[in-house]
Amino acid sequence: MIIFSLIICAVLSFIFFVYIENKPLSNTLTAVAVIGLLTSIFFMVKNDHDHLGMHNVTTTSSRTIYSASPSKQLPMMVYQPIGTANKHQVYVYKTSATAKKTTHTSAKVTTKNVIKRTTGENRIVTKKVYREYKNGMSSFWFGLSGNGHQYVKETNTIYINQNWTVLSAAQAKKLQKLTSSKSYQAKQKAAAMTYVKQQVMAAMTKNPTMSAAEQKKVTQQATAAYQAQAMKQLIAQVKK
Repeated sequence: MIIFSLIICAVLSFIFFVYIENKPLSNTLTAVAVIGLLTSIFFMVKNDHDHLGMHNVTTTSSRTIYSASPSKQLPMMVYQPIGTANKHQVYVYKTSATAKKTTHTSAKVTTKNVIKRTTGENRIVTKKVYREYKNGMSSFWFGLSGNGHQYVKETNTIYINQNWTVLSAAQAKKLQKLTSSKSYQAKQKAAAMTYVKQQVMAAMTKNPTMSAAEQKKVTQQATAAYQAQAMKQLIAQVKK
């Protein structure tokens, strides 16, 4: 409506100034129309620049997320830095355990991503802020300007378990390259055998009467412990 008000005042100011022969009356009416015109312009600028008649409304949504890593033993949250300063990142994940394609957070500079550790479900909680008209009167006056339901910003709080690793896309690629290396695999296999053998021998020294089942259990535990420690060291290496 404010647009119509501006147009009407502009037209009236022209008509009053040109077509009314009574100059005092013409000047008075023209002045009133010009004031209306300037007032309309003032409120249009206030609405556009200072968001007059608007207020912020927040919507919240939540979804379960799954690791984008191909390894079930190494769940991972991968992010891609935007720009060279690494002040903004896009986080990559899957929306289901069987999804073939990955999804990522918005690359807009108005998007903020926060990583938090949780013991609960891995999920992403998104809060989006929009500008809406405060009331019907605001909608009546400024509705034609098209700035209702205007996106402002969003915050993604990403809750992931302690066993998830957070790496950049470059770090994840480097990690994959290292773990798939035949020389690394051979080295780790030899080191793992040595470590497991030492652990089994130490356990048997404490309990010489260990059964085969007990030895197998110690072997499995030692193998898992070595693999976890080796991966932890490798991740620390790619993060340097």
